[in-house]
Parts: sequence; structure tokens; C-alpha cells
Amino acid sequence: VPRTVPHTEETTMTAHESTAAKPSGCIGCVIRIAIRNLLRYRRRTVLTTALIAVGVIAVLLFVALAGSFRAMMVGQITDSMLGHFQVHRTGYLAAVDSLPLNLNLKPKMVKRLNKELSALEGVEAFSPRLKFGAMFSNFSETTNIRIVAVEPDREVAVAPLLPKRFVAGEPKDGLIARGGILVPELLSRGLKLKVGDEVVLVATNRDGSVNGMTFRVGGILESVTGPGGRDGYLHIEDARALLRMKEAEVSEIAVRVANPGQAATVAGLLAATLDGIKNQKGKAVFDVRSWEKLTPFYNIARMIDLMTLFIQIMLISIVLISVMNVMMMAVYERIREIGTIAAIGTQPRTILGLFLSEGLLLGLVGATAGTSVSLIVIFVLNTVKVAFRFGRQDLLLAPTVGVGAVALTFTVVVVVAILASLQPAWKAARMDPNSALRHV
Repeated sequence: VPRTVPHTEETTMTAHESTAAKPSGCIGCVIRIAIRNLLRYRRRTVLTTALIAVGVIAVLLFVALAGSFRAMMVGQITDSMLGHFQVHRTGYLAAVDSLPLNLNLKPKMVKRLNKELSALEGVEAFSPRLKFGAMFSNFSETTNIRIVAVEPDREVAVAPLLPKRFVAGEPKDGLIARGGILVPELLSRGLKLKVGDEVVLVATNRDGSVNGMTFRVGGILESVTGPGGRDGYLHIEDARALLRMKEAEVSEIAVRVANPGQAATVAGLLAATLDGIKNQKGKAVFDVRSWEKLTPFYNIARMIDLMTLFIQIMLISIVLISVMNVMMMAVYERIREIGTIAAIGTQPRTILGLFLSEGLLLGLVGATAGTSVSLIVIFVLNTVKVAFRFGRQDLLLAPTVGVGAVALTFTVVVVVAILASLQPAWKAARMDPNSALRHV
């Protein structure tokens, strides 16, 4: 028995409307009807797409700005102090607070590392360092200092921002000349030192003998947060003379890679190559660690990543709630209409596709608008070149967002919009025509 539709004022339609009310099931027809339905409620459609767009803008701008700050912060740490990864003798880092000289890398170890690093793809530069503790005196007051002894040219190649940390004085012979010492700002203020003043370093070598040497302050370095705040720099040959070293030992080798994002990968390749070198006890001789495992600043970088993830979750929630709310309202307000198109033979799957198409269109339009605005704002920020101070250095804000992040955000928004439409669409598709037509 064919279904009959009550002839009331609400269900009376023109021929064109009747044709449109019964989707044929083709994708193009369903999408056209979905567009028409969204345009019927223009204010609500505009507000919903605007809300989705705002969410996308918030996420992409935060990702770009947070990524820029994270990159600058990591760059300051790696390019002025640490390098991208370091190689030590096994056990050195466990006792690093005392800077043990008995766990230095021997000349044969250094030679092997030089060979492996020179052949390793991705390595841009590497620099040997000799670290030790010493007493530091201006002839009237005495304090302790951590000394980092380096080969100037090689150290600058690994840490190119180190010369920019000069508060007073200027680099000589690349960084530091023989007979000179670079003093951290923290100690220079406490001992009232100026460039050109004479100071004395007193250090104990591995055999327990004490030796002292006079140096001239060649420069004062900006302090950095953490242990590096008390680090002074010497020429490595002066350090070996002070410690009366018979062999050219080093405490660590700092490495810089061409692509900072590949630091952990390159370090892993080197570790795998050196893994087969064992000591007499069968333990690995070398300990290779990337910068993340050498500084507490990595925790700050992780916090930035977590905040980015939190913002993305907020975006998903905004899209989910806004689209679901719109679609539920659409189903509730169009119950009689749904009953009508169901009564004239429209298949449930077509009704389901109709409402899913509306959610898809909302997600596409909102995501497209949000992505476009975000990219324009990022372009403007890079054009204007916003600067801010980090310590004593003026840094340019350079927000960037990768294609992957844009594509992921766009895809997540669209997928969540479709998923948010699924429950209302399922409800509409399963609606009984008779009950729907009697709905008041």
C-alpha cells in the first residue's frame, strides 16, 4: 500500500522543491541539497563555520609561535654551549658534578672518535673539550670556577653563538688566545673584574698535585641558566699545562650536525657504530648522548609540546561540540521535512548521507577559512619581523608551520566534523515517517 502524505500547508511544495526534497542518491545531488539546507539557516551556518575557523587559527598560530620559541630556545642552548650531541667515556656523566679527570678520553679513544665522526654522514663539526674544576682568585678574593678548555676554531664551529655571548671584550684567535681566560659574568661581578685584569687559577691534576697559573681576562661572557653560569673558557693547551698532562686527554667531544632535527638519529648511528668497542670488563667504552639528555631545558621543550597538544585537543572539542549542536538542531527543526522525504521514498542511507554532507561542508569551509587566515597572519609576522630579547641578544620571531602540521590540523577538523554529524544523521535516517509527520 503506497504511503500517503497529509496535504497540509507545511508539506505543500512546488514541483522544484518536491524534486529537491527527494534526493536521488547520487553524491552530487546530495551535496547540492546539503548546500541548500545550510544556506537556509545562514546565520547559524556562518557562526558555526566561524567558530571552527577560530579554532583552526588558534591552533596553527600557537603551533607556529610555540615552535618558533622552542627552536630559538633550543638553538641558544645547543649553539652557544652544548652542541647537538656529545661523546664521553662511559661513567663520566654519572660523576659529572665533580668533573673527574680519571674518566677522560685517552688519546687512542679520541683518535678513534675523530675517525668515526669524520666518516659519519650528517656531522658538520666536532670539538674536543677538557673540563675541570679550579680555584679562581683575583689576588684578594677566591672562589671556585668550572673550566671548559677548547680549541677555539673548532669550538666556534660547534657552538657558533658562543662569541655572541661576550658582554665585555671581544673574541681573539677565533675565541680565546693563549694566556687568556673568558670569565662568566656571574664571577666578574662578584670579584669586580674587568677585561685585562690578571687572575690566578689553581687546579689539582689526576695525580693529586696542585699547580697554579696566572691568566689575563680576555673577555666576560653572558651567564646562562644552569651549571653553565659558572663556566669559564681557556685554550686547551693552557689547560693541559695547568694540569701538567702528559697526554692529550679530553673530557668530551661535542658534535654539531647539519640538520638539528636529525641530532638524535645521527647520535644513534654513532652509538651503534661504537657499541662493539668494549673495555676489559665487557662494558661499552663510549657514551653517546644527544642534547635532550644533557640539559634540563629539554623539559621546557616538552612542556611546549604538551601545551601544543592541549590546544589541539581543545580544537577538536570545539569542532565536535559546535558541529554536533548544529546538526542536532537541524534534525530537531526538520523532523516533518525528514518524514516527508522518507514518505516519498528516499532511502535511509540517502538521508544519512545528506546530514553527513552538511557536517562535511561545515568542516571544509571552516577549516579552509581558518587555515587561510592563519597562513596570512604568519606571513605578516615574518614580514614585519617582530623582535624580542633573550638574555642580552635580540632575537627575531620567525613563526613557521610545516605542511604536515597544516594538513594534520585540516584533516582532523574535517574528520571530527563528520564524526560529530554521525549521531544526528543516524537518528534522522532511522526516523519513522509516520511519527515524523505527526510531530508538532
